[in-house]
Amino acid sequence: MQRALLEWSARTRRDLPWRRTRDPWAVLVSELMLQQTQVARIVPKYHAFLERFPTAAECAAAPVAEVVRLWAGLGYNRRALNLHRTAVAVVERHGGRLPDDLDALLALPGVGPYTARAVLAFAFDRDVGVLDVNAARVVHRTAGRRLSPREAQARADTLVPAGEGWAWNQAMLDLGATVCTRDAARCSECPVMFACGWRGTGPDPAPAPSRQSRFEGSDRQGRGRLVDALRTGPVPVVDIPAAAGWPDDADRAHRIADSVVADGLATIAGDALVLP
Repeated sequence: MQRALLEWSARTRRDLPWRRTRDPWAVLVSELMLQQTQVARIVPKYHAFLERFPTAAECAAAPVAEVVRLWAGLGYNRRALNLHRTAVAVVERHGGRLPDDLDALLALPGVGPYTARAVLAFAFDRDVGVLDVNAARVVHRTAGRRLSPREAQARADTLVPAGEGWAWNQAMLDLGATVCTRDAARCSECPVMFACGWRGTGPDPAPAPSRQSRFEGSDRQGRGRLVDALRTGPVPVVDIPAAAGWPDDADRAHRIADSVVADGLATIAGDALVLP
């Protein structure tokens, strides 16, 4: 299975800009951008972000507002805030370089188990399994049964060939994203079907993905509109309902504004909201 998947990946691996670097900071930036955002939207933003902030130290030294402005178009603006907080922590705790230790990475703001292992595998070539929803699907299906989260991570770690952490995890991510897909697995095209415990027959052992709530008309949409407005300048308190897209629902708009302030994405300056 290991040999077959690595050979398949060598022929088919997607050429993505973050796969051309082993710089831990660049890897971290790409991983935070990739969370719940399509690859096509990320590529230009990734280049622009690293051109402005090529190191954690330069990101940490900048105002949060500048990081949030550069994040425009990527959504989930708290990720921009977390990235800035992580940059500050990396400078304060690790001299400006991301650590190559799992526990130290997990202690950084906004860095969870997936992101920490992605940095270890893709920046430091560690032999750890990287489990996003796509790779996890492959792990469960090849096992032929539903695994607990701990079992899935242990199996993912065990599958990594010694010394091939970077290549193996890129292959697993691509396999899950392009062949072993959620709704229409192309088993006949799978390079490891011979080692699969499912093979497209019977109940799917992969966990059902969590469904996001509708975006249109949601609080998330209002938050996004408000943060977009803040990117262009201060938003007077009286203009918050219009900026959030709810001119006739001031109570909802101000509740959303309060959550944006509580998250650290905005501050109150006099009678207006501003980026921090």
